[in-house]
Amino acid sequence: MHCLSLLLVEDEAALAHSLLRGLTEEGFAVDWAPSAEAAEGEFARKGHDLIVLDLRLPGRDGLDFLRDLRGRGSAVPVIVLTARGSVEERVTGLDSGADDYLVKPFAFAELLARIKALARRHFVSPSPVLKVADLEMDTIRRKVWRAGRELSLSPKETILLELLMRNAGQVVTRDMIVEVAWGADFNEFTNLIEVFVNRLRQKIDYAGSESLIVTVRGAGYLMRRG
Repeated sequence: MHCLSLLLVEDEAALAHSLLRGLTEEGFAVDWAPSAEAAEGEFARKGHDLIVLDLRLPGRDGLDFLRDLRGRGSAVPVIVLTARGSVEERVTGLDSGADDYLVKPFAFAELLARIKALARRHFVSPSPVLKVADLEMDTIRRKVWRAGRELSLSPKETILLELLMRNAGQVVTRDMIVEVAWGADFNEFTNLIEVFVNRLRQKIDYAGSESLIVTVRGAGYLMRRG
């Protein structure tokens, strides 16, 4: 994959500089626009590969910028960053053309994982087979093997494992798991995620093997690369 160019549209200077530094260190070419008007000029000049867009901007609202972008036929992937966290507001953002939605405050690791996931979907033809250490998943046939032994997983366990494998080496937060595996029906006061992760560990680990799924306290879970 070539070095992806990102346009960061964010009016909070401190947050913008922090994200600029972090994303640049990850190898992205990043331009910053503090308003929708500035973003229009930047995007017109450079045609970035992906946009990270705040909604509450001085002047024109981020949603207006997004709607105009889609109205002009642009299919550039857009991740929305916003403090607007209600279901209705998220639906409005997605209906306006956002590809993903991240509510402030957020962890940089989660933003990075979402950027990489969008990049894979839009710029890379993914292999149907995922491999992490001696663990393999055929994402088309929905079959899983470790050390050559086929595993019997439930559909929900398979979804959870695929999420962890696609983000191997990166922290997968509880919010990411809820969004992918359960959606709006999830009861945040249950320990259902912990139950499924522990059950998954029991199924994919074997005597003498190193556990591939690590709990990152206060953040989520991480799959070792092996």
